Amino acid sequence: MTQNSLKNIIPNPPNPPLPSGPEALLGRRLKGGEGGLSFSLRVTARDQGRRLDQFLSETHLNLSRSQAKILIEKHHIFLNQKPTKPSAHVKTGDMVSGTLPEPKPLSLKPEPLPLTILYEDSSIIVIDKPSGMVVHPAFGNPSGTLVNALLYHCKDLAGINGVLRPGIVHRLDKGTSGVMVVAKNDEAFHHLTKQFKNRTVEKIYWTIVYGKFSQNEGLIDSAIGRHPSERKRMSTRTKKGRMAITRWKRIEEFDNCTLLGIFPQTGRTHQIRVHLSSIGHPLLGDPLYGRKGRPGAIHDPVLKECVKRINRQALHAHRLEFIHPRTGERVSFVSPIPQDMKEVLEWLRSKATAG
Repeated sequence: MTQNSLKNIIPNPPNPPLPSGPEALLGRRLKGGEGGLSFSLRVTARDQGRRLDQFLSETHLNLSRSQAKILIEKHHIFLNQKPTKPSAHVKTGDMVSGTLPEPKPLSLKPEPLPLTILYEDSSIIVIDKPSGMVVHPAFGNPSGTLVNALLYHCKDLAGINGVLRPGIVHRLDKGTSGVMVVAKNDEAFHHLTKQFKNRTVEKIYWTIVYGKFSQNEGLIDSAIGRHPSERKRMSTRTKKGRMAITRWKRIEEFDNCTLLGIFPQTGRTHQIRVHLSSIGHPLLGDPLYGRKGRPGAIHDPVLKECVKRINRQALHAHRLEFIHPRTGERVSFVSPIPQDMKEVLEWLRSKATAG
């Protein structure tokens, strides 16, 4: 697969013959201001009887099934040169053709915000996100986000799902720092999304939590869902939770808190924060999931000073490993521990030594 399949499709001749071979694909950029990409696909025996939307979602057009459904219903895609339904079943020898609209500009403003870039090529960009930065614009955070910054920085975005935007395949909470990968085109977006869905992406976090552990490592296997009464919170005490698994390993222990390495096996909202809080070890400084989240609620002077210094949940995405969507190689990126967490750890060590 090339870096951008839609940019490297062989141009159609004026009177194209039926393409040969499985999923043969032809295309050209339309001229005269029409925009979009024309294509032709011939159905082979292996796709006999498939729904049209399903067939399209499994080609190199990088369409999801829902995207294909919309394009068929809007008569952008035809079966044997005739309008049809997404549920139509294709047969061997059928010709599927149409035009994919040009990606539309995103209604967000690019902003020249500082970014720490760990790696970048034509398919992906890997960022070391600082704490305090929201990933995607939302109510209450219309600007100053990672997406705004990427729109300014990335001049080679090819469009994700028909929109000129960076492809966010995973997120970090506003108060969480660390490494993130973002897709620049549809091929990379779908490839990475599939890896996260299939749990083949390896993630390692560092966190400082309250209390000590009697074991060196452990596993938390508790479903997570929306809190029954507080909509901003997630909880393990829910009737409609989704499976969530978190492995943890003790790295360093202090008088009243512990530095942990976290290896999440799933990626639920607030998973690490919820799981550690559920076993009585909330994250240092977590304002949402710990009774001791704010300095005023802490009686231990050492911990109170730590929370003041960090002013957020002590959680950092340290390492991210995945298969590069273009090269097929397994790659790994590391974000060093941020200065605020580093200072807290050094302060804790100094207090332990002094004691």
